[in-house]
Amino acid sequence: QVQLVESGGGLVQAGGSLRLSCAASGRTFSNYAMGWFRQAPGKEREFVASISTYLTITVYADSVKGRFTISRDNPKNTVYLQMNSLKPEDTAVYYCAAGATISKIRDGSVDYWGQGTQVTVSS
Repeated sequence: QVQLVESGGGLVQAGGSLRLSCAASGRTFSNYAMGWFRQAPGKEREFVASISTYLTITVYADSVKGRFTISRDNPKNTVYLQMNSLKPEDTAVYYCAAGATISKIRDGSVDYWGQGTQVTVSS
């Protein structure tokens, strides 16, 4: 089992920045690819970004490419999502995810989910 706990969400004005963190515990963190998803009210959960185990290969949704950066610190068992130039349409609950590969995470094949953290971007 892997437990994931997100933090760092909040209210920010359009154009601002936030950094989300996801702390992992349980099984060896470095064995898992990690990712972020989001779900806006009335919409399905969608993929945001994922990062590989050691080689730090990253994949992003087109909607966040160039604005968001995913990173990980394996000794700290933590994955981050730096969000810059935020837009009102980025408002959602953001979920941390762990899976076997970045491709599987991108395709929604996730082994573990966090509980989510709310991000609200005001116009």
